[in-house]
Amino acid sequence: MSDVRSHELFINGKWRAGGSRATLPVINPATEKVFASVASATVSDLDEALASAERARKAWSSRPAKERGEILVAAARILATKIESAARDLTAEQGKTIAEATGEYTRAVETLEWNGRHAEELSAPIPMGSNRMIVPEPLGVVAAFTPWNYPAVLIARKLAPALAAGCPVILKGAEETPSVAVHIVESLRQAGIPDGVVNLAFGVPVHISRHLLGSPIVKVLTFTGSSAVGKQLAALAANNLQRCILELGGHSPVIVCEDADLAKAIQAISEYKFECAGQSCNAPSRILVARPLYEEFLSRMTEAVRKIRIGLPDDAATDMGPMANARRIEAMQRLTKDALDRGARIETGGARLDRPGFYWPPTILTGVPKEARVLHEEPFGPILTVAPFDTLEEAIEEANATDYGLAAYLFSGAADTQQMMIKCLSAGAVSVNYLKGVSADAPYGGVKQSGYGYEGGEQGVRSFQILKMVNGLGSFG
Repeated sequence: MSDVRSHELFINGKWRAGGSRATLPVINPATEKVFASVASATVSDLDEALASAERARKAWSSRPAKERGEILVAAARILATKIESAARDLTAEQGKTIAEATGEYTRAVETLEWNGRHAEELSAPIPMGSNRMIVPEPLGVVAAFTPWNYPAVLIARKLAPALAAGCPVILKGAEETPSVAVHIVESLRQAGIPDGVVNLAFGVPVHISRHLLGSPIVKVLTFTGSSAVGKQLAALAANNLQRCILELGGHSPVIVCEDADLAKAIQAISEYKFECAGQSCNAPSRILVARPLYEEFLSRMTEAVRKIRIGLPDDAATDMGPMANARRIEAMQRLTKDALDRGARIETGGARLDRPGFYWPPTILTGVPKEARVLHEEPFGPILTVAPFDTLEEAIEEANATDYGLAAYLFSGAADTQQMMIKCLSAGAVSVNYLKGVSADAPYGGVKQSGYGYEGGEQGVRSFQILKMVNGLGSFG
């Protein structure tokens, strides 16, 4: 095992093994073989992280916001020099292609830089007339929990605004993709982040969450993951009234109207849906097509999906790599079987590929009855359902017939249809003739079971601030 790469914890400014020296395996999803290990934090390690973050809190919050921002910008530039090697590490851990991993790190760099450049202005007093103002102040120590599907983007979206606001962070990185947290935290260390301002832990998630959220030192919880786990964390956070920012699951509809540009819609859906093997909370999962277009759309969409090249994620010719772990394969099998048992049809895909690795092909299901699990449970994988609709009202009702509300998509050239859909679709984000990732300057959050609070943009920084109202002064300098 001497050739197995080892990832450590980062506590109080130093890289180190866990107190018990215990480690967890990191598995390459393309081979199903262990190729790395990651340190597992003990209670003692977590207590040291809490203590170091609390010690660093006052000095970091008092440091001029301009200087905090400069460290973030410097870290972005350092990380940018590592993208090529870091992307290879991410591909080996998670299974996404090199192109996808490279693009994700590019977005992480942009997020660090955007928050760094806006740290000063978003920490400045806000005038409210002649004798009032709002003074933004950092909330305190943040516990940040990040998943394995888009670890670089999501770590940056949690670390950068919290640090810009003046909050120390204890980051719980994903054990399945530890190199990402290591690369980003190391970039911050090289940029001069003070000891204790950023701490990094890995380990048994339930043990870490219970211990960190059980501490009154932690003032904010920020989490991206499933709705079920989000609810559990929010319940833990309630005991200490910790502020929660929760980006949870999604089950995003796409409505393709009769006047849609079919070629544009098919290309956009097929490219965005199967990025990261469909393992994205805001990936489209339920396609609703105007009946006059339905047969043509289904034929052309199926043809496009069958052309997606599945293979080793580090091969430049690959369009889609494996899923991240065996749990996702089991979920695809379960959802597909349930739909078929209820009368659905497979247009393409539908079975695990007979090769090493966690490979599930792009799958299209039709004739799916409303009670099928795949229409209600977040698929989080390369499965699409396609169904026709007769009226826009029917499409809206079907699109909203889910407990989730993270994203929704619409293809139509009619301005009145666009405006109606934007108003009626129950989602935190509605995209018109467009499917892309969220930019660093935009607030992003869900409704219903998709969570609450915002990441990104000004609102993302405000999530980590107290907006202190100051009244009654005669003037402000």
